[in-house]
Amino acid sequence: MSRDGRRLMAAAMLLAVIALAARHPTADIRLLTHEATDPSPHRLQAAFDFGVVGISIVYTWTVRQLR
Repeated sequence: MSRDGRRLMAAAMLLAVIALAARHPTADIRLLTHEATDPSPHRLQAAFDFGVVGISIVYTWTVRQLR
């Protein structure tokens, strides 16, 4: 293999490693509707990954207890 061939192969390997290490864009949506004084709010969390883009959703709320 010639010197130019080795450089081309090394460049291709470097680009492949960079492409595999890059993270795809992710939307992070948080709806925090619990009261600040609530020590343990209810929570719903979901994540969807579509390969090209990911979506993460967190929703919290406070439940008023009957006394």
